[in-house]
Amino acid sequence: MECRVLSIQSHVVRGYVGNKSATFPLQVLGFEVDSVNSVQFSNHTGYAHWKGQVLTAEELNVLYEGIKLNEVNQYDYILTGYSRDTSFLEAVVDIIQEIKKDNPSLVYVCDPVMGDHGAMYVPENLLPVYKNKVVPLADILTPNQFEAELLTGRKINTEDDAVKVMDLLHEMGPDTVVLTSTDLLSKHGDQFLVALGSQKIRKPDGTSTSQKICLDIPKVDAVFVGTGDLFAAMLLAWTHHHPKDLKTACEKTVSLMHHVIRRTITYASEMAGPGKKPSPAQLELRMVQSKADIENPSIVVEAKVLEKSSDQKR
Repeated sequence: MECRVLSIQSHVVRGYVGNKSATFPLQVLGFEVDSVNSVQFSNHTGYAHWKGQVLTAEELNVLYEGIKLNEVNQYDYILTGYSRDTSFLEAVVDIIQEIKKDNPSLVYVCDPVMGDHGAMYVPENLLPVYKNKVVPLADILTPNQFEAELLTGRKINTEDDAVKVMDLLHEMGPDTVVLTSTDLLSKHGDQFLVALGSQKIRKPDGTSTSQKICLDIPKVDAVFVGTGDLFAAMLLAWTHHHPKDLKTACEKTVSLMHHVIRRTITYASEMAGPGKKPSPAQLELRMVQSKADIENPSIVVEAKVLEKSSDQKR
């Protein structure tokens, strides 16, 4: 069966971020991707200079109206990432609700991009829109620790805290939650990053089972842009292939990320030369060169199952 994704994210002419990070790998894995570019920039904003245009809520609605008039607004997945405007985000919500009405089995994958390391990099008035309108619609949510804390109003200092926060996020709507990065200390030391995931699987009798997992991801000493967008897209793909096995889906997603990042840092270091810091252009993800890894990622990061519980009432 053909699987079609509507991806509403940013676009750059040069490099890999937003839709540029998500579309190619999804297509390689057999998904049809319809892209709406929430912004069109020359390059990501980590460069010294950038130019471009921002799509308004009205312009988004015009594009969707065209798709609707031609009766080609049927989707299996919706994927959204960075947005910095409340009216745009609310227009996205209206579109998702309309498509979900036509296809109740639609899966909405949401990366609630708001900030990191204790600081918001979008306007604060986006938080209530995410909390009250976006997250309740989401089926799969991929916040970092800071974003999960913002959405739940609860701090994460321990693994138990992280588990409670994921349960609170489940209560808000999504059945699958992955904390893509946390400040928790890895058992393997400070060269590793801890990510956690939780999946509720609903049974026909109204009860549900849940699986919680933890991953220790090797750190790389460089700043990459577009990795969060790639993560959300690949989690979409691998949960599609492993719908009731978050452990395998996360292992494939994180392992692919590791391969892409390793290939990128190796290339960037060679280009920069000995002892020199790579530039943003040299650190653009080596996406096309990673095609074989995208199709069949060898597992280099294994997830540990924290708990499996069953017979929870809905």
